[in-house]
Amino acid sequence: MAGRQRLLPCVCLGLFGVLGWVWVSFASFPDDQLALEALDAVDRGAFQPQSALSEMEFASISSYRGPGNRDYRSNKELPIILWWSGGLFPHFPGDTERIDCATSSCLVTSNRKVQLYKRTASIIFYGTDFRAYEAPLPRLRHQTWALFHEESPMNNYFLSHGPGIRLFNYTATFRRESDYPLTLQWLPSLDYLLTPVAVSLEEKNRLRREGLAPVLYMQSHCDVPSDRNRYVQELMKYIQVDSYGKCLNNKPLPEHLEDTATATGEDHAFMNFVARYKFHLALENGVCPDYMTEKLWRPLHQGSVPVYRGSSVVADWMPNDHSAIVIDNFPSPKALAEFLKRLDESDEEYLKYLEFKNPRRITNTRLLEALETREWGVNDMSKPNYLNGFECYVCDQENARLAAEKAYRKSPKKNRPPRPKMANNSHMGCPLPSPGYGDVKDLPEDDGWLQIWPQDYWQSLDQAEGLESLIRHNESDPSLLWKHIQNIAVSRARGKH
Repeated sequence: MAGRQRLLPCVCLGLFGVLGWVWVSFASFPDDQLALEALDAVDRGAFQPQSALSEMEFASISSYRGPGNRDYRSNKELPIILWWSGGLFPHFPGDTERIDCATSSCLVTSNRKVQLYKRTASIIFYGTDFRAYEAPLPRLRHQTWALFHEESPMNNYFLSHGPGIRLFNYTATFRRESDYPLTLQWLPSLDYLLTPVAVSLEEKNRLRREGLAPVLYMQSHCDVPSDRNRYVQELMKYIQVDSYGKCLNNKPLPEHLEDTATATGEDHAFMNFVARYKFHLALENGVCPDYMTEKLWRPLHQGSVPVYRGSSVVADWMPNDHSAIVIDNFPSPKALAEFLKRLDESDEEYLKYLEFKNPRRITNTRLLEALETREWGVNDMSKPNYLNGFECYVCDQENARLAAEKAYRKSPKKNRPPRPKMANNSHMGCPLPSPGYGDVKDLPEDDGWLQIWPQDYWQSLDQAEGLESLIRHNESDPSLLWKHIQNIAVSRARGKH
């Protein structure tokens, strides 16, 4: 069931978002695809009067200009960046704004009427909301696509396949290899890690003697690609775990903490409640390199040792080599349980996992440099948020591209055309979901996880290939996606794909 060869090619109606930046030139695009006359006509009619970019001036995001920004063009001369995803436009009020970035300026808008506008240089998509059957087609040769996706891989497996991610020219994802990395988006600052432990070891030991389990599990999102409940259920055979929430629940939350809002935020009472535990099972809903969320950083902040599964390269970002316990470093849940018991019985060994609270014990220069040099902030008003930061990245990239194209057209012997940019699997690609414990071959065919996530992964590949085919054939109707998917399936069955 888990292998692609055991699944019928079909369409996943819950298609995951795909947004990105792409500057792709397919050979099948005709040179006269968008005649200048047609573009001029579109220019004149793209906006309703209340949004006419050629007639209106818009306030800047702020009075700040990047130190290299000498862009004093009027708004009607600036390239346009279109935010495609409804409800995601990082400006208020209105639907259009001028942005003055590090080296150049642009107009940004959420008004889709500018899709075919000649000055619309790039479209930014939000990964979770992207739908292949709603993509803006035809894909115009003069436009790039940009992907913003900071959320779980489970939201958009479309992006984990080569045909999907290659549709984008610029990317901002949790992967460090993306153009505008958001890897540490859930870590506000170094001080967040250095905060003293909320509950002392002496108090934790006292609570243990009174019957508190050494390990905490708190989860209410149960059916996820990482299949974390299967692993935790096996672990619970070998060590006491207090499990709150809807998944594997064996203990009720105190009445004053039952409001789920306290669990999703950083409510003081809730944080202190979970900090009483020596260990915190921190299993992400999806497994992918560099995908690390508050499930990892909050236990570190509180002084509860995270027992982690999610990013396969999580060690690259830990304060030191004794900060988190990585589940995949143990051959079985039983072996992990035995290790946790040893730490529970030895104060000296347990405290080694909290030494990073001393700044001198933070030895990971990659972590320190990333926090120091990132241009965006988390709850830091002195820095832009990463939404505005990414749109400025796209703005500066597009102005540089357009300037290079203009210079090449003016003097092709002296100037080279700009190099096309294309994302690849390192910008987002996540592996096929696998069982949280055991081998997929040993699962019964009616297993709920097996019937959902491996199929969803492969169906998203079908849609990625289908959309790539639509663009390659210069189609303008995204509803033809299903026909192209069917044609690919037939071709593959005949051994021609």
